Amino acid sequence: MARQGPAVNLGALKRLFFRPPSETAWPLYRAAVEAARRPSVMLALGVPDTLDGRFELMTLHIALLLRRVQRAPALKDLGQGLVDLFVADMDRSLREMGAGDLSVGRKVKQMASAFYGRLDAYSAGLDRGGDLAAAAERNLYGTLEPEPGHVERAAAYIRSVEVALTAQQNDRLAAGEVLFPEAVPC
Repeated sequence: MARQGPAVNLGALKRLFFRPPSETAWPLYRAAVEAARRPSVMLALGVPDTLDGRFELMTLHIALLLRRVQRAPALKDLGQGLVDLFVADMDRSLREMGAGDLSVGRKVKQMASAFYGRLDAYSAGLDRGGDLAAAAERNLYGTLEPEPGHVERAAAYIRSVEVALTAQQNDRLAAGEVLFPEAVPC
């Protein structure tokens, strides 16, 4: 009879190598995704209701929320939780769309890289005197020609979200509560 080694506790291994996002990060992430999916936001900003348009709006809202929680040392874990949820959500979405197992990791890595690029572009426009309208045009509209006024409206919306998130109390965010403003209609 062959000797068997000790039983492996897969749950313990998962906990050792995979740190689940904080429970608080989930409602914040969900609120950012819901804000990004508002039809009123897509209509007001003229962002196309396409896979790319949805990704861009989701990235925008999560990036702005991440900026907010990163400014508060007490909320540091929330930032990592938001990023972890974003990566897991992209992985799940790609698999649901039928991406092959071998390509999912590469595609998620590209999406994460795109996320950080957008975070940097929006941060430059908000903090470092960069051109926020150009960042919005390049990211939210991609290769499309936005209608007159949409780029400026998008930049104004980004600023309004930034102001609204900055005004929210750390203890509310730590409790998983966040409010995103509505976009100003056309």
